[in-house]
Amino acid sequence: MRVAFVLGTTSGGTGRHVLMIVEGLVRRGHQVLVIGPGSVEEQFSFGGAGARFVEVPVSDRPHPVNDLRAVLAVRRLTRGADVVHAHGLRAGALAALGRRGPVVTLHNALTAGGFVGLVYGALERIVARRAGYVLTVSPDLGERMWRLGARDVRAAVVAAPVPRPAKRTPQEVRDELKAGNRPILLTVARLAQQKGLETLLDIAAGPWRAGGDTTATAAGEGAGGPAGVPGGGGDGPVGAARGGVHGTGGEPLFVVAGEGPLRGELQRRIDAEGLPVVLLGNRDDVPDLLGAAVALLMPSRWEGQPLTLREALMTGTPAIASEVGGIPEILGDAGILVPYGEAGRFREAVRELLETPGTAERLAAAAERRGREMPDSEDVVADVLGVYRA
Repeated sequence: MRVAFVLGTTSGGTGRHVLMIVEGLVRRGHQVLVIGPGSVEEQFSFGGAGARFVEVPVSDRPHPVNDLRAVLAVRRLTRGADVVHAHGLRAGALAALGRRGPVVTLHNALTAGGFVGLVYGALERIVARRAGYVLTVSPDLGERMWRLGARDVRAAVVAAPVPRPAKRTPQEVRDELKAGNRPILLTVARLAQQKGLETLLDIAAGPWRAGGDTTATAAGEGAGGPAGVPGGGGDGPVGAARGGVHGTGGEPLFVVAGEGPLRGELQRRIDAEGLPVVLLGNRDDVPDLLGAAVALLMPSRWEGQPLTLREALMTGTPAIASEVGGIPEILGDAGILVPYGEAGRFREAVRELLETPGTAERLAAAAERRGREMPDSEDVVADVLGVYRA
């Protein structure tokens, strides 16, 4: 089978998902072509996986002249393909205009408004009406495509790579972060609008300290944290969870791994308010960080099937997350769901995890169980081959 992929600019889960499919197809002897911006080849090396790569610029924003060129290029390059599979709304619309009935996987929901929202709404209608099959990463995306008139909508199977084993102990990570006895809540995200990081800062700014909430601070103060971050110590049930090295109570330390355009804005607020939040930047030791965290914190505006959540569950780390997109389906009973943007409800969930006897242990056990149930790369490739043959 000759399969052509069309990609736009991507730096995260979409690219890793496509690379997983490309590798699986090549192993099975299929001919694979990948079309997209040069930046995706630099980051993911589809050529190194055995595919042929052809650079075609697909910009983040609509551009009539460049988009027409991209449509014509897709039409020319995919003329001999048995299947064209586009990933993302922009790439999907261009592929649908350049080739009849492509498969389109939608990885993200529109969270912007105004003119950008209108343009992307038009692209959604193009995909719904011209794609042969639409695969979606969350139920709400699927429902939207049906409403817009799509002919065949199916749930996409997404898998996270098996996390590498941690190279450091949780205590070594805690020492690096100067966490003392405080529980660590980890967020792994691009510092961008979709990830709801302003809500994370609202959570951290809540009444954790003495005088603000006697329940949250009953363990007392005293353990040191990173420079500029107040400490908290004491005893509590969370200290017995996940090896007894995840903090014993007091004010949590919020640790964020990732980089992005909002870093300056976030750091200014952290500094101005003295928030117990540390921005680590991009990290290549996420399994180590997960091992030291009592939970993954995901305050996102929207998520499809976030690989970070899957990776957390595969390491036995529960999550406190926004009840949006595909998160509830992935998380199941391995965490606590909270309505998006409700910082007070997030704080209540954190307190339940840290202070209610047995909660941390129960959720960690559920996370390990959910992690074992996650689909793998073979499931992903088998799923798309079923669509292609249809």
